[in-house]
Amino acid sequence: MLTPDSAFQLVNPVALIGWALLVLAPRWRGTRALVLGGVLPLLLAATYAALITAHYLGPHGGEGGFGSLAEVAALFRDPWALLAGWVHYLCFDLWTGAWELRDAQPRGVPHWLLVPCLLLTFLFGPVGLLLYFGIRQRYPLPAQAAVSSLTT
Repeated sequence: MLTPDSAFQLVNPVALIGWALLVLAPRWRGTRALVLGGVLPLLLAATYAALITAHYLGPHGGEGGFGSLAEVAALFRDPWALLAGWVHYLCFDLWTGAWELRDAQPRGVPHWLLVPCLLLTFLFGPVGLLLYFGIRQRYPLPAQAAVSSLTT
């Protein structure tokens, strides 16, 4: 039987594979398909949707909320809701890391400069994104890439 702990053990490697590909094999076609193309983030998104649906339809549905910190704490007392929150982080942080890589490549950001951003995004989400935005200011899009990004 699937428990929150066993599900946790299944979703973490999915995200870790994605992060390893972003850091170690940024130009590999498998990375383009699995991470940049959205397969792994969307798998996590589908898992999140299933967990949220199960939580709200399950015995603890309706407990907690988002109106106060106490309501959020009550929401996460349920291990399935806590797992859903974790998968939410895994999904959005991986999606953000993939966006950073997709954005950095046409700008010519050296990968060695992107890696700290990716690691911080993996560990501390918004901190890595903030660092990446600081770095990307020094690497404007080439004129041709800027034009093609407007047409897609």
